[in-house]
Amino acid sequence: MSESLTNINNYLSYLELEKRYSKHTITSYKRDLQDFKEFIDEFYQLPVNQIELTHVRSYMVSLLEKELAKTSVSRKISSVKSFFKYLLKENIIDSSPVHLIETPKLEKRLPVFIKEDELTKLFEEIQYEEGFSGARDKLILTLFYQTGMRLSELINLKVSDVYEGEIKVLGKRNKERIIPLTKGTISLIHLYLEERGDKFSSNSYLIVTDKGNKLYEKFVYRKVNHYLSLVSSKQKKSPHILRHTFATHMLNNGADLNAIKELLGHENLAATQVYTHNTFQKLKSIHEQSHPRG
Repeated sequence: MSESLTNINNYLSYLELEKRYSKHTITSYKRDLQDFKEFIDEFYQLPVNQIELTHVRSYMVSLLEKELAKTSVSRKISSVKSFFKYLLKENIIDSSPVHLIETPKLEKRLPVFIKEDELTKLFEEIQYEEGFSGARDKLILTLFYQTGMRLSELINLKVSDVYEGEIKVLGKRNKERIIPLTKGTISLIHLYLEERGDKFSSNSYLIVTDKGNKLYEKFVYRKVNHYLSLVSSKQKKSPHILRHTFATHMLNNGADLNAIKELLGHENLAATQVYTHNTFQKLKSIHEQSHPRG
């Protein structure tokens, strides 16, 4: 795969400039393809146009032998498939060696979410710091739970994205969507902006660090993990958990699935339907407790 490094770099540029994938996604593709390249270089020393189905299968077997999670193996093979699809499109290869590869079957995992009473405790009983930092931290948690936005979307919010009663979010593929805000969330934004004052007026981003810089992923993860640890024993305590929680609680309280799809910024309904399983489990539990023959 001597010429493959250039091909990989070209492919990553294609994902960034034409497909408009996020930096996080591109980093994952880069890591997966570097792993594949190292395997081919070590065991076969083949140029990319000589790689065959057996070589890719050997790579998948090597991943399984390392006892990687099936989800990780599936993602890595998916990255390789996408790469060869690109090479075929660019006429760098005549046929793809991976079209017959089947990835390991995955068990369906239901989204993890926080219970409603735990969220009530988070927003009504937990004591936040006085001043700017406390208002900022509470706003981070509130926006995740009240809007279901992604981590990257929250980090990139601008002050100008906030309107009276709604907020503009820039989602995947630079697709914009408008999300309505509750009165409580609007009041919290006003309080935060008052605490922020003119101190960081030169920064156009809505939510900033204590030094007035743009938020970064580790900062937000650390904040969310800290506060969720105070109210929940769930092992996972990430921003994405609050996105799952938003969708699940909306469905549990009767929201239309298509409306939740639009609020989450999903491209198709199938991505949203996973939350109906949690709702079904709740209905099943209520039925068993309430029905005379339950």
